[in-house]
Amino acid sequence: MWRTALSVSAALAYLAFTTPSRADNAPLLVLEAKIPLGPVSGRIDHMAIDLARQRLFVAELGNDSLGVVDLAAGKLLQTVTGLNEPQGVGYEKSSDTIYVANARDGSVRLLAGATLSPAGRLDLGSDADNIRIDAGGEVVIGHSDGTLTVIEAASRKRLTDIALAAHPEGFQLGSRQIFVNTPDARAIAVIDRATQKQTGTWHVPNARSNFPMALDRDGSRVLVVFRSPPLLVTLDAADGRVISRVPVCGDADDLFADVKRQLIYVSCGEGVIDIFTADDTTVRRGRVATASGARTSLLVPELDRLYLAVRASGGEPAAIWVLRPLP
Repeated sequence: MWRTALSVSAALAYLAFTTPSRADNAPLLVLEAKIPLGPVSGRIDHMAIDLARQRLFVAELGNDSLGVVDLAAGKLLQTVTGLNEPQGVGYEKSSDTIYVANARDGSVRLLAGATLSPAGRLDLGSDADNIRIDAGGEVVIGHSDGTLTVIEAASRKRLTDIALAAHPEGFQLGSRQIFVNTPDARAIAVIDRATQKQTGTWHVPNARSNFPMALDRDGSRVLVVFRSPPLLVTLDAADGRVISRVPVCGDADDLFADVKRQLIYVSCGEGVIDIFTADDTTVRRGRVATASGARTSLLVPELDRLYLAVRASGGEPAAIWVLRPLP
């Protein structure tokens, strides 16, 4: 019965998502399924992926829990409870460890990948937020009034703290630099990874509240969304020069560059996903209706899917929407 209901839901959703958004009338995103998250209430924040096991980790901030979704089976596997406003989540492959950053107590809880059992705890101070993990085994976590903490995954030791002018929101790890949104400072901070010092501060005129960020074109461009006014801004990663700035949907919290299709996806709390070309002109190609408050998402190129976190509302349970980009 569950599979039948899921098929019907996916079919209805397909019809809802195939509003023409290109000149050839083909859709840009197709909703394949909705995976219920169980009795989860409140805001949902960021996500991470364990590709080997095809498990999606969902920070259920308002519910003080972490949802674990089995993507292959299309169902909820487990809910990890007892957290404190989880915001950021990351999966570190070499140590098979899940990192969950908690806003309320500033802790980072570690879970064993195989069993999802507690594997340690790091206390960072306050407002532990976004997590980024690089291929070299470094875990970087933003927290407090202006700090990036670097952790060595193998030893789980705190290597260094990088000072910033304000609390870090979205940030990205380049090969030589870290780019950090610091909205309270109305700036983008540039960190040299070798010296672990801030070497640059970029300001975008007449734009505030820069939260989500992504890298494009092998790290040669930095994509940033500002919420006031809602703008998608493309900057040259070498010097911060503004390449383009275009209007975007409101209350954005995630954006991703789809290298395969040369597109950019921006998920927004106003209940839409905006889709842009990933070039110097940054033209909007389409807009997909989703659900109010659904502003966090995760693009997984290896699975060729965009996962959207949708909170419970209007009698509908919280769920992960599975979106397939086309063509």
